[in-house]
Amino acid sequence: MEIWQAIVLGIVQGLTEFLPVSSSGHLVIFPWLFDWESGGLAFDAALHLGTLVAVIAYFSRDILRMLAAIPYALVNARSLLSRSAEDDEHPQSEARLGLLIVIATIPGLVAGLLLEGPIDDFFHADEVSDRAIAVVATMLIVVGIVLWLAERAGERRMRIAGMRWPDAFTIGCAQALALIPGTSRSGATITAGLFRGLKRADAARFSFLAGMPLILGAGLKSVYDAVQEGMSRQELDLFLAGGISAAIVGFLTIFGLLRFLQTNSTTVFVIYRILFGLFLFAMIVFR
Repeated sequence: MEIWQAIVLGIVQGLTEFLPVSSSGHLVIFPWLFDWESGGLAFDAALHLGTLVAVIAYFSRDILRMLAAIPYALVNARSLLSRSAEDDEHPQSEARLGLLIVIATIPGLVAGLLLEGPIDDFFHADEVSDRAIAVVATMLIVVGIVLWLAERAGERRMRIAGMRWPDAFTIGCAQALALIPGTSRSGATITAGLFRGLKRADAARFSFLAGMPLILGAGLKSVYDAVQEGMSRQELDLFLAGGISAAIVGFLTIFGLLRFLQTNSTTVFVIYRILFGLFLFAMIVFR
């Protein structure tokens, strides 16, 4: 892989990790479409860490408040989860938010431990099969349709402060489905949030926060695997190029999407997912 290809894939990761269009699906598709070589384990680690840096940088204030609230959350977990906060500025809101993120992380963690190996073998083989691309295309279309339904069925009245633990667990189950490329972690969690009644921007905000532990876990695992395998100078260059571009673009994407969803629906992403899925089916047939 060339440096410019690493930068392109970093941009793709930074955009699609947070837009509801599937980062894993796009990272499978791009090398398949253009016959690019794999960047290796180190490059995978760079992309995960790049998007993690973007989330931490954007939500640094929220993260520091949640960390400071850990002792209070541990002592008062039951009472905090039995009700909603009065508002986002409630003194206990950071403790509640941290607990809700833990709950939302559990389904994805369990699914990752059980299924990550077989899914990686199927979608990230040396030569991606047409069957794998067909699954990505199918998930792009199916989740796009479900997101469209969520836009119409969801009440979109609730803020994050109004969430209860069943809301967080439901969003966590949706996040677990994102192990399948084409689903989209942010797409699945925003969809679940809308069905639970969250406002669009609040559904996206909780999606990004709830994704941090899993992104961190994936990043650390990728780094560990890369260190075990060893890293050449070329892989280090790819690591830096992909990671930096993913971090910069990811930060800008979070900033832009949260503001976009304050006044706009997710319809543009629904249309994109369906059209892109149909395009991939066409490529399978005629390529």
